[in-house]
Amino acid sequence: MADAAPDDTVPGKTFLGHPRGLFVLFFAEMWERFSYYGMRAILIFYLIDHWLFDREKAYIIYGAYTALVYITPVIGGYLADRYIGQRRAVQYGAGLLVVGHFLMAFEGDGGQDSATINVFWLALAFIIMGVGFLKANISAIVGQLYGQGDARRDPAFTIFYMGINLGAALGALIAGYLGQTYGWAYGFGAAGIGMLFGLIVFVWGRPALMGRGEAPDQAALRRPVMGIPMEYMVYLSGIVGVVVVWFLVQYQDVVGWLLGLSGAVVLVYFIYEAVLKLDRVSRDRIFAALFLIALQPLFWALFEQAGSSLNVYTNENVDRHLLGWEVPASMFQSINAIYIVLLGPVFAYLWLWLARHNMEPSTPAKFGLGLIQLGAGFLVLVLGAATGTNLTPVLFIFLIYLLHTTGELCLSPVGLSAMTKLAPSRMVGLMMGAWFLASAAGNFIGGLIAQATGGEGTGEEGADPALVLGVYKTIGWVAIGVGVFVILVSPWVRKLMHPEALRGHDDRALAGQKEIGEPAAPGMHTRQELKPGEETR
Repeated sequence: MADAAPDDTVPGKTFLGHPRGLFVLFFAEMWERFSYYGMRAILIFYLIDHWLFDREKAYIIYGAYTALVYITPVIGGYLADRYIGQRRAVQYGAGLLVVGHFLMAFEGDGGQDSATINVFWLALAFIIMGVGFLKANISAIVGQLYGQGDARRDPAFTIFYMGINLGAALGALIAGYLGQTYGWAYGFGAAGIGMLFGLIVFVWGRPALMGRGEAPDQAALRRPVMGIPMEYMVYLSGIVGVVVVWFLVQYQDVVGWLLGLSGAVVLVYFIYEAVLKLDRVSRDRIFAALFLIALQPLFWALFEQAGSSLNVYTNENVDRHLLGWEVPASMFQSINAIYIVLLGPVFAYLWLWLARHNMEPSTPAKFGLGLIQLGAGFLVLVLGAATGTNLTPVLFIFLIYLLHTTGELCLSPVGLSAMTKLAPSRMVGLMMGAWFLASAAGNFIGGLIAQATGGEGTGEEGADPALVLGVYKTIGWVAIGVGVFVILVSPWVRKLMHPEALRGHDDRALAGQKEIGEPAAPGMHTRQELKPGEETR
């Protein structure tokens, strides 16, 4: 899939100066994120309080689930690019998500002996595959609404990512409140209704997309494969994927082994290519990219404590009273998205201001700063717990999320940009796959770290807060230590990046990489028209 040609003009009516299709995608993605983050906010409590998993098991289920959510968009993006196009992939993914979210509303009697738990595993599988087909492709359609030289392109992604974070915040607030106050079915039902709204908006607004995101070869869609049209064969592969994921999400150790083996294979392949097939500059850039990718698992393993151990700690050990009302713990999952909406533009301006004054930190230095802020967030919480009596003051929950968000804004969009510029053109897709594979590994490792916070009990049998805080203190100092190390070696890593040769080559940038979104928010569609001699540039 290539973006529209530079001289392409966008036909049709506009709204606020943008194609109407942008606002169709805005609301469709807003409702999709509403459903995903609403369900995510209460998932760990559902596992512990309803299905009666002990905390250690619940944490690793959560880690495996989020890891699979990170890796399946690589597959969905490939199938869309190669066969069915982004529009069909988004519509199909939305359908899978609607099914998955509504299946979550079937609670049964609870407990692991209930037959209904198989419906729960199936619901997770539908959601994971639905995200895989939808997430990578909807932001790619945004990019296709504009020509490469269109000045409205970056503002369009700003609008789009505001929809992402608005949906994430509202989902955690509404589904979290309903789920913990009135019952799980209400929370998951609200998430399902949100996803259904998203699907309706996308189907209803299809004409406003002006043919963008269609299959690269319409005739090939009808070509039979084993007697089945290619389009329906792709859809069938999605159902097969649901079955595979249904198995994986129940056997979390298999997910861990697959991530480890896949990572090893990718690493060996990159080293082989770098040593034997690339020139010196391209080889240096590959090693610089691998250095940055290696920091991904650490960052996301600690950051994703938010939905698991930190969510549980907030529920059990924080004074959650605000204005006389005890706020359900899951509602605090909205803070990160709200901070991004407020601070995203500030960081975008900050980097520009620093660049104009020749003070902008290098990409590896920004990674180091992100890790330091991430670690500082945990230490602030530990300090806050020591100032209270029995419960941690709620102020420190706002502070840990503030530092984690500023750390995220230093690392996530910057890293996505670096991957597309450091990889040789023929390896950009593989490099992005490695980036998201590392993110998935981080989510899984996050489940293992959460397990270390203890808590074999279920329901009211909580973990020892001293043990939780001890783990947080350790990982906080580890993150700060690694961050300081990264800053110290950043000049050397920057030399490996050969930044002098990267100037003026923003044509290979990811759609929306300059904007601030959520982790993995920008589209992964990087195929561009190559220029002569660009292969190893």
